Amino acid sequence: MFRTAMTQAHKPNHFLTLKTLPPATILSLVHRSLAFKHAHPHTPPASNTNMLHGKTLALLFTKKSTRTRISAETAWSSLGGHPMFLGSNDIQLGDPAKGGESWRDTATVVGSMVDAVFARLGDHKEIEELAQYSRAPVINALTAKYHPMQALADIMTIYEATLGERVLKEIVSSGEDLPRLEGVKVAWVGDANNIINSLLVSLPRLGIHVSVATPAGYEIDADIKEFVAVEGARAKNVAGDTYGTVSYTTDPSVACNGAHIIVTDTWVSMGQEADKESKLKDFAGYKVTEAMAKLGNAHPDWKFMHCLPRKLEEVDDEVFYNPDRSLVFSEAENRKWTAIAVFEHVMGGK
Repeated sequence: MFRTAMTQAHKPNHFLTLKTLPPATILSLVHRSLAFKHAHPHTPPASNTNMLHGKTLALLFTKKSTRTRISAETAWSSLGGHPMFLGSNDIQLGDPAKGGESWRDTATVVGSMVDAVFARLGDHKEIEELAQYSRAPVINALTAKYHPMQALADIMTIYEATLGERVLKEIVSSGEDLPRLEGVKVAWVGDANNIINSLLVSLPRLGIHVSVATPAGYEIDADIKEFVAVEGARAKNVAGDTYGTVSYTTDPSVACNGAHIIVTDTWVSMGQEADKESKLKDFAGYKVTEAMAKLGNAHPDWKFMHCLPRKLEEVDDEVFYNPDRSLVFSEAENRKWTAIAVFEHVMGGK
């Protein structure tokens, strides 16, 4: 009997959200990322340099990118593979009624010719459909719902800021597991978007406290809140399972109280430019400044994170370019190291 790609027994190791990964797997990916960064500043370990030799990664992007594209291409290449960029104008993707090719057909065709698909798309349903019909593993490089690649780099950056380079090097060289960061507090000040969604489904499960400040009318999605609540309730019934507290407010100063890390992101995402004027009014008072942190009684040595690109209304220069506060550029670099770890994980190299 003939078998199609859809009926194959092999199930690709998709990477669509941190929500479905156990905390131990998330920490393992961060541990591996740190090993790449600290042991080999410019290249991954020699034993892994050619693990993707002869393998092709399709970068299927319908949205512009700087860090995501560069990190993916350099990470895949550093493991010996060939990255192939496929922009929305480069292939025949589109509404079939208008002469384009459906997600299902695109997934079936592309997934039959490449070894992995790295997709930066719009609605999360698009990447779910892509994964449903692709025989190659699909990696979420951004959707409107989740951005797991960015969140993983953020977690790595939080570990660096909290434990310090010396301690992390000792942990990595000894092979010890990364500890949960119990007592660390992260404050989110900004829009309810794919970044905070990804942080909410991961950080509390690592013992990190999260306080979210969004303006009225920009609340976190109900399903994300439900996941956080269910996981928190489950953790109470598991001996030794520490779960970070999560709180929601509309007051940035309340969210910043005791925060070790203050995080924000763009208020006007790609495709929302028409709403910029109204959004700027709604987000009045949300700009991250030293005054905001002081008013909210943030930790004296608080740090700042932003996934970039930054816009002037979101954070002032005093914070953004302050080497004692800002982690934004090491956070950006960490996108490469976490990408290598994810590729290794998805392709079965570790």
